[in-house]
Amino acid sequence: MAPRRPNFNRTLRSLIRDIAARMPEFGHVKVSRILVVAGEARRASRGTVKPLCFKGGKSIDKAGRRKPVVRIRGRRILYCITLRPLFFRGSTAKARLETLMHELFHISLRFDGTLHAGRRHAKLGADFARRLRPLVRRYLKLCPEALLADLAHSGEVRVLQWLERPGPAYHPRMSHRRVRKVYTEDQLFSGVARMVTPRPRVAREAGARDDKVH
Repeated sequence: MAPRRPNFNRTLRSLIRDIAARMPEFGHVKVSRILVVAGEARRASRGTVKPLCFKGGKSIDKAGRRKPVVRIRGRRILYCITLRPLFFRGSTAKARLETLMHELFHISLRFDGTLHAGRRHAKLGADFARRLRPLVRRYLKLCPEALLADLAHSGEVRVLQWLERPGPAYHPRMSHRRVRKVYTEDQLFSGVARMVTPRPRVAREAGARDDKVH
Protein backbone atom coordinates (compact mmCIF):
# COMPACT_ATOMS: atom_id res chain seq x y z
CA MET A 1 0.00 0.00 0.00
CA ALA A 2 1.35 3.44 -0.94
CA PRO A 3 2.10 5.74 2.01
CA ARG A 4 -0.58 8.30 2.77
CA ARG A 5 0.22 11.78 1.52
CA PRO A 6 0.09 14.44 4.28
CA ASN A 7 -2.36 17.34 3.92
CA PHE A 8 0.11 20.22 3.56
CA ASN A 9 -2.60 22.89 3.73
CA ARG A 10 -3.36 21.72 7.25
CA THR A 11 0.30 22.23 8.17
CA LEU A 12 0.34 25.70 6.62
CA ARG A 13 -2.85 26.77 8.40
CA SER A 14 -1.39 25.62 11.72
CA LEU A 15 1.85 27.45 11.00
CA ILE A 16 0.16 30.75 10.06
CA ARG A 17 -2.07 30.53 13.13
CA ASP A 18 0.97 29.93 15.35
CA ILE A 19 2.95 32.81 13.82
CA ALA A 20 0.02 35.18 14.40
CA ALA A 21 -0.35 34.00 17.99
CA ARG A 22 3.34 34.18 18.97
CA MET A 23 4.58 37.16 16.95
CA PRO A 24 3.00 40.58 17.67
CA GLU A 25 4.20 41.81 14.26
CA PHE A 26 1.78 39.33 12.66
CA GLY A 27 -1.03 39.59 15.17
CA HIS A 28 -3.36 41.16 12.58
CA VAL A 29 -3.21 38.05 10.37
CA LYS A 30 -6.30 35.83 10.33
CA VAL A 31 -5.66 32.41 8.85
CA SER A 32 -9.33 31.87 8.02
CA ARG A 33 -9.15 34.68 5.44
CA ILE A 34 -5.99 33.42 3.70
CA LEU A 35 -5.93 30.78 0.97
CA VAL A 36 -2.64 28.99 0.23
CA VAL A 37 -2.21 27.16 -3.06
CA ALA A 38 0.61 25.56 -5.05
CA GLY A 39 1.22 27.23 -8.39
CA GLU A 40 3.41 27.34 -11.46
CA ALA A 41 7.01 28.54 -11.62
CA ARG A 42 7.69 32.26 -11.94
CA ARG A 43 11.39 32.88 -12.53
CA ALA A 44 13.26 32.47 -9.20
CA SER A 45 10.21 33.19 -7.04
CA ARG A 46 9.43 30.84 -4.15
CA GLY A 47 6.10 32.43 -3.32
CA THR A 48 3.80 35.38 -3.96
CA VAL A 49 0.84 36.94 -2.18
CA LYS A 50 -2.15 38.33 -4.08
CA PRO A 51 -4.47 40.90 -2.47
CA LEU A 52 -8.07 40.06 -3.31
CA CYS A 53 -9.73 43.38 -2.43
CA PHE A 54 -9.46 47.09 -2.92
CA LYS A 55 -8.93 49.35 0.09
CA GLY A 56 -11.48 48.79 2.82
CA GLY A 57 -12.18 45.21 1.76
CA LYS A 58 -14.23 46.35 -1.23
CA SER A 59 -14.50 44.36 -4.45
CA ILE A 60 -15.23 47.49 -6.58
CA ASP A 61 -13.09 50.62 -6.64
CA LYS A 62 -14.06 54.24 -7.39
CA ALA A 63 -13.26 53.78 -11.08
CA GLY A 64 -15.72 50.90 -11.32
CA ARG A 65 -13.11 48.18 -11.60
CA ARG A 66 -14.11 44.88 -10.02
CA LYS A 67 -11.98 42.18 -8.40
CA PRO A 68 -13.26 38.58 -8.50
CA VAL A 69 -14.51 37.40 -5.11
CA VAL A 70 -12.98 34.25 -3.62
CA ARG A 71 -15.24 32.54 -1.09
CA ILE A 72 -14.28 29.28 0.64
CA ARG A 73 -16.80 27.51 2.88
CA GLY A 74 -18.95 30.60 2.65
CA ARG A 75 -16.23 32.92 3.96
CA ARG A 76 -14.68 35.76 1.93
CA ILE A 77 -10.97 35.21 1.34
CA LEU A 78 -8.82 38.36 1.46
CA TYR A 79 -5.43 37.02 0.37
CA CYS A 80 -4.12 34.18 -1.77
CA ILE A 81 -0.57 32.98 -1.16
CA THR A 82 0.88 30.94 -4.02
CA LEU A 83 3.81 28.65 -3.23
CA ARG A 84 5.90 27.97 -6.31
CA PRO A 85 8.04 24.93 -7.27
CA LEU A 86 11.23 26.32 -5.70
CA PHE A 87 9.42 26.32 -2.34
CA PHE A 88 8.85 22.57 -2.59
CA ARG A 89 12.06 21.51 -4.35
CA GLY A 90 15.46 21.77 -2.68
CA SER A 91 14.31 23.97 0.21
CA THR A 92 14.98 23.51 3.91
CA ALA A 93 12.37 23.92 6.62
CA LYS A 94 13.92 27.30 7.52
CA ALA A 95 13.80 28.50 3.91
CA ARG A 96 10.16 27.45 3.61
CA LEU A 97 9.29 29.22 6.84
CA GLU A 98 11.05 32.36 5.65
CA THR A 99 9.12 32.27 2.36
CA LEU A 100 5.79 32.06 4.19
CA MET A 101 6.69 34.85 6.65
CA HIS A 102 7.95 36.93 3.72
CA GLU A 103 4.53 36.81 2.08
CA LEU A 104 2.70 37.46 5.36
CA PHE A 105 4.96 40.49 5.95
CA HIS A 106 3.54 42.09 2.78
CA ILE A 107 -0.01 42.05 4.18
CA SER A 108 -1.53 45.34 5.31
CA LEU A 109 -1.82 45.91 9.06
CA ARG A 110 -5.49 46.72 8.38
CA PHE A 111 -5.90 43.18 7.02
CA ASP A 112 -8.45 44.47 4.55
CA GLY A 113 -7.43 42.53 1.45
CA THR A 114 -4.67 44.97 0.44
CA LEU A 115 -0.88 44.99 0.81
CA HIS A 116 1.23 47.15 3.12
CA ALA A 117 2.25 50.21 1.08
CA GLY A 118 5.48 50.62 3.05
CA ARG A 119 6.62 47.02 2.68
CA ARG A 120 6.91 46.79 -1.08
CA HIS A 121 10.24 45.63 -2.52
CA ALA A 122 10.27 48.66 -4.81
CA LYS A 123 10.19 50.91 -1.73
CA LEU A 124 12.42 49.03 0.73
CA GLY A 125 14.86 47.24 -1.57
CA ALA A 126 17.42 45.30 0.49
CA ASP A 127 15.91 46.73 3.69
CA PHE A 128 12.96 44.37 3.25
CA ALA A 129 15.16 41.32 3.93
CA ARG A 130 17.01 43.11 6.74
CA ARG A 131 13.71 43.84 8.50
CA LEU A 132 12.35 40.33 7.97
CA ARG A 133 15.38 38.25 9.02
CA PRO A 134 15.24 39.13 12.76
CA LEU A 135 11.56 38.14 12.82
CA VAL A 136 12.33 34.78 11.20
CA ARG A 137 15.19 34.13 13.65
CA ARG A 138 12.98 34.99 16.62
CA TYR A 139 10.12 32.78 15.45
CA LEU A 140 12.47 29.85 14.78
CA LYS A 141 13.15 29.79 18.53
CA LEU A 142 9.41 29.70 19.26
CA CYS A 143 8.11 27.44 16.50
CA PRO A 144 6.88 24.03 17.72
CA GLU A 145 9.18 21.20 16.64
CA ALA A 146 6.29 19.30 15.08
CA LEU A 147 5.58 22.16 12.66
CA LEU A 148 9.25 22.44 11.68
CA ALA A 149 9.31 18.68 11.13
CA ASP A 150 6.30 18.99 8.80
CA LEU A 151 8.08 21.74 6.86
CA ALA A 152 11.13 19.46 6.52
CA HIS A 153 9.06 16.67 5.00
CA SER A 154 10.49 14.93 1.94
CA GLY A 155 8.03 13.17 -0.32
CA GLU A 156 4.61 13.75 -1.79
CA VAL A 157 2.00 15.92 -0.08
CA ARG A 158 -1.53 16.99 -0.92
CA VAL A 159 -1.97 20.73 -1.46
CA LEU A 160 -4.70 22.90 -2.95
CA GLN A 161 -4.30 24.07 -6.54
CA TRP A 162 -6.47 26.11 -8.89
CA LEU A 163 -8.55 24.46 -11.56
CA GLU A 164 -9.45 27.96 -12.71
CA ARG A 165 -7.43 30.81 -11.29
CA PRO A 166 -9.01 34.21 -10.48
CA GLY A 167 -7.95 36.88 -12.95
CA PRO A 168 -6.96 40.50 -12.32
CA ALA A 169 -9.34 43.41 -11.70
CA TYR A 170 -11.52 44.27 -14.65
CA HIS A 171 -14.05 46.87 -15.68
CA PRO A 172 -17.44 45.20 -16.36
CA ARG A 173 -18.41 47.76 -19.01
CA MET A 174 -15.12 47.42 -20.88
CA SER A 175 -14.70 43.67 -20.67
CA HIS A 176 -15.48 41.91 -23.94
CA ARG A 177 -15.39 38.44 -22.43
CA ARG A 178 -17.45 36.64 -19.84
CA VAL A 179 -15.71 36.89 -16.47
CA ARG A 180 -16.39 34.73 -13.43
CA LYS A 181 -17.33 36.97 -10.52
CA VAL A 182 -17.11 34.45 -7.66
CA TYR A 183 -14.61 31.62 -7.11
CA THR A 184 -15.29 28.84 -4.61
CA GLU A 185 -14.13 25.32 -3.75
CA ASP A 186 -15.47 24.28 -7.14
CA GLN A 187 -12.52 26.01 -8.80
CA LEU A 188 -9.97 24.25 -6.55
CA PHE A 189 -8.67 20.70 -6.29
CA SER A 190 -6.37 18.83 -3.93
CA GLY A 191 -3.33 18.03 -6.06
CA VAL A 192 -0.01 16.32 -5.41
CA ALA A 193 3.28 18.15 -4.93
CA ARG A 194 6.62 16.51 -4.22
CA MET A 195 8.73 18.11 -1.51
CA VAL A 196 12.49 17.57 -1.81
CA THR A 197 14.34 18.57 1.36
CA PRO A 198 18.17 18.45 1.47
CA ARG A 199 19.58 16.30 4.23
CA PRO A 200 21.47 18.25 6.92
CA ARG A 201 25.18 18.40 6.14
CA VAL A 202 26.11 16.85 9.47
CA ALA A 203 23.92 13.82 8.74
CA ARG A 204 25.45 13.41 5.27
CA GLU A 205 28.98 13.62 6.63
CA ALA A 206 28.20 11.15 9.42
CA GLY A 207 26.74 8.75 6.87
CA ALA A 208 29.85 9.02 4.74
CA ARG A 209 32.10 8.25 7.73
CA ASP A 210 29.98 5.22 8.62
CA ASP A 211 30.34 3.92 5.05
CA LYS A 212 34.12 4.20 5.29
CA VAL A 213 34.18 2.33 8.61
CA HIS A 214 32.24 -0.57 7.14
